[in-house]
Amino acid sequence: MAQKTPPAEPADVPPPQHDRSPTAHGRPSTGRLIGIDLARGLAVCGMYSAHVGPEVTAGGPVGWLLETARGRSAALFALLAGFPLVLITGRPHPHTGRAGRRARARIMIRAVVLLAFGYALTALDTDVDVILSFYGLLFLAVLPLYRLRAVTLALIAAASALTLPQVLFVIRVSIEEGAWADTVIDHDPLALVSGTDGIIELLFTGEYPVLAWIPLVIAGMALARLDLTRPGFRYRLAIVGGALALLGYGSSWLALHLVPHALSVVATATDGGSASSAWWSDTVGQLEGRVPPAWLLVGAPHSQTTFSLVGNTGVALAVVAACLTVTERMPRLTRLATPVTAVGMTALTMYVLHIVALWFFTDVWYVAAVDGETMSALPVLLTFIAAAMLLAVVWTRHFRRGPLEYALHLATQPWIIR
Repeated sequence: MAQKTPPAEPADVPPPQHDRSPTAHGRPSTGRLIGIDLARGLAVCGMYSAHVGPEVTAGGPVGWLLETARGRSAALFALLAGFPLVLITGRPHPHTGRAGRRARARIMIRAVVLLAFGYALTALDTDVDVILSFYGLLFLAVLPLYRLRAVTLALIAAASALTLPQVLFVIRVSIEEGAWADTVIDHDPLALVSGTDGIIELLFTGEYPVLAWIPLVIAGMALARLDLTRPGFRYRLAIVGGALALLGYGSSWLALHLVPHALSVVATATDGGSASSAWWSDTVGQLEGRVPPAWLLVGAPHSQTTFSLVGNTGVALAVVAACLTVTERMPRLTRLATPVTAVGMTALTMYVLHIVALWFFTDVWYVAAVDGETMSALPVLLTFIAAAMLLAVVWTRHFRRGPLEYALHLATQPWIIR
């Protein structure tokens, strides 16, 4: 599958006092920025399109829309992951003393739970590359930065986006040429328990290597530190997002066309994808064999390159700006988007349920329902989205959090953490 995206956890602490965004039911927000939930809900729908939707090669408007969502919804989720980190540890002022220790403990517990959830879902052996385990390690990796200001976080995000993909490339080459990674895996308790490559997979070789995805989460933390309701902020955020998207994807297009033989090398290194789309689309295909240096010029969403990170961050920021604008300025559209927002409020639950449904559907209903044909069909995608929206709307009319969100929240309460 081309893209496997995760949920970002809904915030479970009150937003700043100046946040008066209406909820999906027209009441004042009691614990979240509704625009962020809308963005998260859109990311869930994008995730579904990657896992059960038609192949992007189908063409036409639907194919183009799916191709646009594929990969970028994962980046949007990673960026939104920065919000609960900042909200739990104190927004706008980070907690210190006993409150700070409790906040750090809450994040660490969440990380461990997400690791366990991720490996449990991986054990179902679906076609989805489950991101939750990567997500848990990402939380632990960025936790030491929780007290930094927005500007500092933004600078760290930029610096890491410019450097870490190159570091990852060198490490992956050394893994291919040496046996040190196998030695680590053989002695890694996490690998033994999970039946995976353990910490090596989480950090370097997996579909969502922590080393490459850290910049997105840090950028989300920087965004969460800011006053999202400040006049003019949304428009500046949209401009910054558009500029980053143009810089990332545009620079990749130029590099691939200006560097001699870059396109042909990329085409040779992949499994039959379209090298001409390598600057923005996952249709470039998957790498086979050794990673060539020319791959660093690719901007496709899952390429783990600097161009990819910059472009995906720009798209994610633009989507957040649009969602904040809708929920602040367009009440009718906000009400129409209530089902999507409800999905965003229960994103963890909807993510887990959709993987369980894929497992059950594949094993029990596959032959009867689709007569041996591929599951990646538009009716299946629409069914998944409609079911998620229906469940989410019904649930959020009675409860503030999804069931798994509530369980995670309960596990990190002060009476548990002393």
